[in-house]
Amino acid sequence: MFQADATSNAFEWLVFLFYKYAAMFWEGTVVTLYIATIGTLFGILLGLFIGLVQDAKIGRHENRAKAVLIRVGKAAVRVYIELFRGTPMIVQGMIIYYGLRQSGVEISSNTAGLIVMVLNTGAYMAETVRSGIGSIPPGQREGAMAMGLSATGTMLHVVLPQAIKNIIPEMCNTFLTNLKMTSVLNVIGVSELFYMAKTAGGTYYKYFEAYLAIAVIYFVLCFVLSRLIALLEKLLEGKKDYTLAAEYMESEV
Repeated sequence: MFQADATSNAFEWLVFLFYKYAAMFWEGTVVTLYIATIGTLFGILLGLFIGLVQDAKIGRHENRAKAVLIRVGKAAVRVYIELFRGTPMIVQGMIIYYGLRQSGVEISSNTAGLIVMVLNTGAYMAETVRSGIGSIPPGQREGAMAMGLSATGTMLHVVLPQAIKNIIPEMCNTFLTNLKMTSVLNVIGVSELFYMAKTAGGTYYKYFEAYLAIAVIYFVLCFVLSRLIALLEKLLEGKKDYTLAAEYMESEV
C-alpha cells in the first residue's frame, strides 16, 4: 500500500489522496453530475416556459382579463430573471438554504443546491429562448397563420422547433458551465467534488494536492462531455450532400 510522509512531493501526495479517498471523489463526482444534469434539464424547461411568457403577444381585441394576466406574468418573470442573473449563485444558495430552514422547512443541502441550480439556469435560459424565438423570421409566423394555424399552433409546430434547434449549442454550453458551477454549492454543504476535496485535503493539510486532484477530474469530465456534445451537434446538423428542389428542377429543364 502506498504510504505518504511529510517529505513526499506533491505528485506522491496526489496519488496518495486519489488512492485513499477514491470513494469520496467518486461520490462527489456522482453528486456533481446529478445536480448539473437534473438542474440543467429542469432549468431548460423552466427557461422555455418563461421565454414563451416573454414572447406572449397581447392582441388588439384581446380579452381584458387575459391581457392583464399576460402583463402581470411578463412583469413577474422579468423580476425573476433580473434577480437571478444579477446575483451570484453562491449567495442564492445561502439565501434559499438558510432562508427555508429558518422558515421551518426541513430541506437537505443537496435538494437546496438542486433548486438553486434549476432557478439559476432557468433565468439564463429564458433569455436564450427569447433570443432563439426572435431569430425566426416573422414571415414564417405570418405564413403559418395564413394557412389556418392558431397562434399557439404556430408557436408549437413552426417557431419553437426551429428555435430549440438554434439554441441547442447554448444549452450544451450551459450544462458544461453548471458542471463547474456546482462547486460553489459547497458553502451549504452539498457533497459535490469541491466539498469532498476540501474534506480530504483538511485531513493532512494538503489542500493544493486535493484541489489538484479534483481539477483533473473536472478536466476529464468536461473534455469527454464536450466531445460528446460536439458529436451530437454534428449529428443534428444532418447530411449536407443534398440538392434543393429548385436546383433539381432547374437541372432537369
